Amino acid sequence: MFYPQLELLLWTSPALILGFIASWMVRSAYSSMSQVPAQMSGFAAARHILDRNGLQDIQIEIVPGKLSDHYSPREKILRLSPDVYHGRSMAAVGIAAHEVGHAIQDAKRYAPLVLRNAAVSMAGFGSNAGMLIAFVGMITSISWLLLIGIVLFSAVVFFQVVNLPVEFDASQRAKRQLVDLGMISPNELPYVRKVLTAAALTYVAATLQSILTLIYLISRYNRSR
Repeated sequence: MFYPQLELLLWTSPALILGFIASWMVRSAYSSMSQVPAQMSGFAAARHILDRNGLQDIQIEIVPGKLSDHYSPREKILRLSPDVYHGRSMAAVGIAAHEVGHAIQDAKRYAPLVLRNAAVSMAGFGSNAGMLIAFVGMITSISWLLLIGIVLFSAVVFFQVVNLPVEFDASQRAKRQLVDLGMISPNELPYVRKVLTAAALTYVAATLQSILTLIYLISRYNRSR
């Protein structure tokens, strides 16, 4: 009989493979599009889009790391990695615009983003405690412990599923803003799209992995009854 960890690895292997491919695509797209020059830096692009959308109060900061860019709805701060903040490339502009897309979602109270923000803490708890409790339940054959783990881990799946439209919508807003505000030409849009499409695939892989993990846990629970 398989150990639970090995069996789970086999169940989620399609998502893990997809995640590996997605990570490679992101690195490849970012590297190649970093060589395509843009007329402004990532910081300048983000600041311009924010200001044109009435979001002058949102500050932009540099955050350490590579591709560590994110928007904090709680603090109302946009954080860009050094390469994106200073970079004058299509990769930098595209990623910066994507993060601004989240700020615009926040300002407009975009429903999926509101749901995602509400689920963040529970998803973090469910990812750690849920899996730990589930594995203890499997190892000890205590079905009610496994059920508790399943319920907690369901928050992770909910977060991932809700996160998909949030990320896709942010990318759509980014591309639309860049073209409508004349920051890139329609002919340059494929450069930005290449980076954002690769990044979106990583979210698809993460969602698939969480769903397959939940299905595996449920199957183990049904077998234990």
